[in-house]
Amino acid sequence: MRRSKLSLVAIPASVLMLAACSQPAEQAAEDIELGGGEVQSNLSIVTGGTTGVYYPIGGALRGIIGDNLEGQSASVEATGASVENIRLLGSGESHLAIVQGDAADQGFTGTGDFEGDPVETYSLAVLYPNVFHAVTLQSIAEREGFECFSDIIGTRYSVGDIGSGNEATTNQVFDSLEIGPSEVEIQQLGYAETANALTNNQLDAGSWVVGEGHSGITELGTTEDIALIEMCDDERDMIVSGYGGYTEHVVPGGTYPGIEDDVSTIAVWNALVVPGTFNEDQAYEITKAMFEHIDQVIGVYAPGEEYLVPETIENSPVPVHPGAIRFYEEQGVDIPAELRPEGSEAGDSAAEDTDEE
Repeated sequence: MRRSKLSLVAIPASVLMLAACSQPAEQAAEDIELGGGEVQSNLSIVTGGTTGVYYPIGGALRGIIGDNLEGQSASVEATGASVENIRLLGSGESHLAIVQGDAADQGFTGTGDFEGDPVETYSLAVLYPNVFHAVTLQSIAEREGFECFSDIIGTRYSVGDIGSGNEATTNQVFDSLEIGPSEVEIQQLGYAETANALTNNQLDAGSWVVGEGHSGITELGTTEDIALIEMCDDERDMIVSGYGGYTEHVVPGGTYPGIEDDVSTIAVWNALVVPGTFNEDQAYEITKAMFEHIDQVIGVYAPGEEYLVPETIENSPVPVHPGAIRFYEEQGVDIPAELRPEGSEAGDSAAEDTDEE
């Protein structure tokens, strides 16, 4: 059975103690009241590499905040993406982060890359799904007999750049499918390096955990005959029923050059998250401003348009911040109990605000 998303009440006391011990004393004191931190006038938004999707979305958010929220400005920071971003939030060096949902889930529960060192984050919004692409060349697929993802056992496989969300997702997929690290010749390469290694016969396949239609895969497909390794039915079942909040997904035929048939795989949602200390009123204002000007986000990532609606918050990998809950309930979106932080009264306040209108 799939593990439900956690609210604070479901976190073991030992995990909470570890989280408190890993933070400075003054921050631990602020954590007593979720959303009770001071308003930040200069916000740091951590994203990903400058050639990816996170960075321009961060730029759109910077503009929305600076243009619409009085006395507030933002800067966009290029980073190694999800895992690094969560750690930057945990250390207090940044305020908002765009992350993959599985990395946020691992941070919240103190698992995976955050084993023994949990970092609690809370969603302001869920953005769009990242799709797991297991990319190879057609000649390699025929040589190795790739029919299901587990056929990569015994081959050279890139899990993604060190510390990236791509690596975290691939490692979680390996874990769900019980593929041990010694069963694959693992390499840790970024997207461009993976493409080069494939063309130079230094690699057999690699993961791109990215938005559908990613330019890097498309570019590789214009110079090489590429293939996507399918996730077979039992593999998808094992991954979706495990940790990380994954969903089944189909890459439509024609999405990439030379790949005419649909390819079954899995996907993970991307989220805009903040630390628990983030001020509740400020969280409300940012969430509201983002959706009032969502066309600016769509302008930098058009494939996300169908997902960039308030209802998508129901796919949140971690509990929703109380300030954001207030906004969503004003929009008539029901936040499930498992996505409400323990002690959150946003639902009551939202109902009262609606009655006054």
